[in-house]
Amino acid sequence: MSHADSTKGLRERLAGGTEDRLGKALVDLFDNPLINGALGRASDAREKAAQAQELAMGALNLPSAADIERLTRRLRSVSQRLEGIEDGVHRIGRTLSGPGVEARLAGIEEQLKALSAKLDSQRSAAPPAAAAAGGPPAGGQPKRAAAQRSTGKRPAAKRASAKAS
Repeated sequence: MSHADSTKGLRERLAGGTEDRLGKALVDLFDNPLINGALGRASDAREKAAQAQELAMGALNLPSAADIERLTRRLRSVSQRLEGIEDGVHRIGRTLSGPGVEARLAGIEEQLKALSAKLDSQRSAAPPAAAAAGGPPAGGQPKRAAAQRSTGKRPAAKRASAKAS
């Protein structure tokens, strides 16, 4: 066995033994009730100090770390929502800016013009027969008859003749 091999073996034995001893010492420390009590009290003191600090900062109207963290989360949420809205607006803009939309709108305008011209020509070509005879306008009714239906009452002249008979 060479000198390098014996050194390597010794190192491995010491390292293995050191890990075992260190693990055993830590287990002994954590099993010790005195150490456990001290760690628990230190943790409680830390919690109380954090609460006192938060109260003091609140009294001075200064934000605590928790307040800043909540604000940061809220700001990120709003930012993500805004990015989603921006993406939607860009998609709508791309959809509406296409040549197809312009062509469709032009077609609709042409159809409206044709319909309007057709209606105008029909109105001017033949005056309503009732209007020429002095009756009510076409599609309309005498004002009195419409008022009777809406109120459910007969005119005074018809009521008088109904009472007399």
